Amino acid sequence: MDFTDIYNSKKKSPEEIADQILSGFELVCPTAASQPTAIPAAIAERAKKGEIEHVRHNSIIALNPAPFVDPELAGKFEYVSWFTQAAARKGVQEGYCDYMPCHYSEEVAVWDAKGNPDVFYAVVSPMDRHGYFSFGIIASEAVELAERAKYVFLEVNKNMPRCHGSNIIHISQVDALCEYDAPLNEVPVPTVSETDLTIGRQIAEMIPDGATIQFGIGGVPSAVGMCLNDKKDLGIHTELFTESMIDLIEQGIVTNRRKPLNTGKTVAAFAWGSKRMYDFLDDNISISMEPVSYVNNPYVIGQIDNFISINACLEVDLLGQVCSESIGPKHFSGSGGQVDFVRGCNMSKGGKSFIAMNATAKKGTLSKIKPILTPGAVVTTGKNDVDYIVTEFGVAHLRGRTAGERAKALIEIAHPDFREELRAEARKMHLMI
Repeated sequence: MDFTDIYNSKKKSPEEIADQILSGFELVCPTAASQPTAIPAAIAERAKKGEIEHVRHNSIIALNPAPFVDPELAGKFEYVSWFTQAAARKGVQEGYCDYMPCHYSEEVAVWDAKGNPDVFYAVVSPMDRHGYFSFGIIASEAVELAERAKYVFLEVNKNMPRCHGSNIIHISQVDALCEYDAPLNEVPVPTVSETDLTIGRQIAEMIPDGATIQFGIGGVPSAVGMCLNDKKDLGIHTELFTESMIDLIEQGIVTNRRKPLNTGKTVAAFAWGSKRMYDFLDDNISISMEPVSYVNNPYVIGQIDNFISINACLEVDLLGQVCSESIGPKHFSGSGGQVDFVRGCNMSKGGKSFIAMNATAKKGTLSKIKPILTPGAVVTTGKNDVDYIVTEFGVAHLRGRTAGERAKALIEIAHPDFREELRAEARKMHLMI
């Protein structure tokens, strides 16, 4: 069957699609590079003219250009962040954007609880001869939210790679589409410092052959990847596909042969990186892009022996409470999938979850290991879930340790300049150190 006629009948301009948005609509798009460009811009123009109000754009990550974070459009076309990045941080901190507390694995479940979106829109690759579009480098929440929304609008972009996995949508499911070939958003390859490498080596030493890995974004996960060149038969099951994973696959260090689930396949919920990454993923049958409700499900993760999770944080207190998303009360990012993977690793036979950070901030003047978290700080990973904390000064294994043992272990990996002060504070807290 030739689907070209159906495609052409649904093809509109961004402005024609924007005309279908009504006041009070909840809009949602998938993560990162799947954020449409032309349709939100057209919606913003309607909002500026006073034609619509109380329209909200929801997404895990907002990327520039993001007209819905314009303070002049507050109350008209505005943003709800599910994981705050640079484009929306100022808006959230100043109160003209809102944010949604959520574990990434539960995003779709949260929509089911709060009421499903009016509109799902996303960037997709061009339609194939069978009538299917690929969400490309983004699986995450795409298919599940498209099924729940009243209306589905697509922005077809020839630059979106066509990726394999559970990330396709058929023309019959689409209400309208436009074509807009904007370059995909790219993320610079993280800079890896000597401190990152020190942390990375310590973590790499604790990763056995045959382990399955999950990396977050940043210098430390990249450093860990650089330190795994003596490992064999690693697997990948990760929320975010990273640049360092390409190297591990190309070097034959990652084979996915020992994974009991998706054997032989690298599994990811989304990718966000360089053009090199996007070219690598395009039509790569060894990569399976899958929904985050599956990838980040702790019960799925727990079925994979020797699962290794590596993420970052902002500060840790002496009980092991981890703050990864705020600086005091000042919102900075979000929970993402950190807790999903920490809990999954706790269920995995031989699993380990590492939360890494530099020992200090502000040029060495502030310890990131603290007696108590900064007042107002958000607890991302609780004390009952945390496993390993790593700094450049060592590794503290907290799971299965008492409060006093935790405090002692954390003080030992704090910067030496702060250890005596931390011991004194621990004694005031009546911790047996």
